Amino acid sequence: MFKSFVVAASLATMLMLVGGASLAIAAGAPEAPNIGFVLYTKSHAPGTLNARWNFANKYSGPGLATGGPREGFVGHYHVRYFLDSGKFSDEYDLVIEKTGDFYSVSWLADGKVSAIGVGMEVSDGLAVGWRRVAD
Repeated sequence: MFKSFVVAASLATMLMLVGGASLAIAAGAPEAPNIGFVLYTKSHAPGTLNARWNFANKYSGPGLATGGPREGFVGHYHVRYFLDSGKFSDEYDLVIEKTGDFYSVSWLADGKVSAIGVGMEVSDGLAVGWRRVAD
């Protein structure tokens, strides 16, 4: 009986230590992960894509990419993003390239790459996961 109590107490202590470690790790986690997502869909206007974007599940909204090719997604665009409130957020030169069955995507500001992503075609458009590039 005493041996069972010691084993149970040891397990309970280990669980508390592991749980405490998890809390310490979570407490040190950054507030906003450097992860974003955007879904580009074809607009009625040739060479134009509608965007629905999200960054770190904290910011999101619509966007509009213009100046692209009449067909497909591959090409160079100018994209403007807005917050859900309608307030302007950011604008970039957008480059979409095909890499096998997938896509490589870059967002440039003043000629410098600001974000990179990978994407794939889905039934509604081009789905892209992305992250900001550190300076």
